[in-house]
Amino acid sequence: MAAHTEKHEKAPGKPGGKEAQPLIIARTPAEEQRLKLERLMRNPDKPAPIPDRPKEWNPRAPPEFVRDVMGSSAGAGSGEFHVYRHLRRREYQRQDFLDTMAEKQNKDQDYLDKVEENKLAADERTAKRRKKREKLKQKKLMAKKAKQDGGKGDEEPDKSSSSGGDEDREREAEDDAEVPSFIMGKK
Repeated sequence: MAAHTEKHEKAPGKPGGKEAQPLIIARTPAEEQRLKLERLMRNPDKPAPIPDRPKEWNPRAPPEFVRDVMGSSAGAGSGEFHVYRHLRRREYQRQDFLDTMAEKQNKDQDYLDKVEENKLAADERTAKRRKKREKLKQKKLMAKKAKQDGGKGDEEPDKSSSSGGDEDREREAEDDAEVPSFIMGKK
């Protein structure tokens, strides 16, 4: 018997087959999800199955050539009404499908139009604000430049008070023209 048990034992160099996993029953959805993730992560090289999106239902196209034309004569068989009823139901279903598809396309187009409209409005607001920022930036630069020129102008008259007074007056007139006449926050 010892020889019989030795045959079934694994050889030390060979990898084992599937290990016996204890049966775990998930009691909550979170536990079920955890078990699925653990099973996926046991072998990360194996690709995970990702199902495709289900295809939209499309009705059967209307027949191009109808072979069983129902006549208008009295005396139709008892089975003809059921055939007519099925054809009518299928046609109504097809028309409803076409109506819903047209409505969906209209909603999609309306949404895209609204998105484009919002984008244009946002671009306009952005451009307007950018222009306003640039304008303020230019005014600040002009004020800074005028202040620097004004500071140099104060020092220069002391040094060159004996030189031509006409030049100083012209320079002051230019400085006055460059100074912006605004105060931040007031109109």
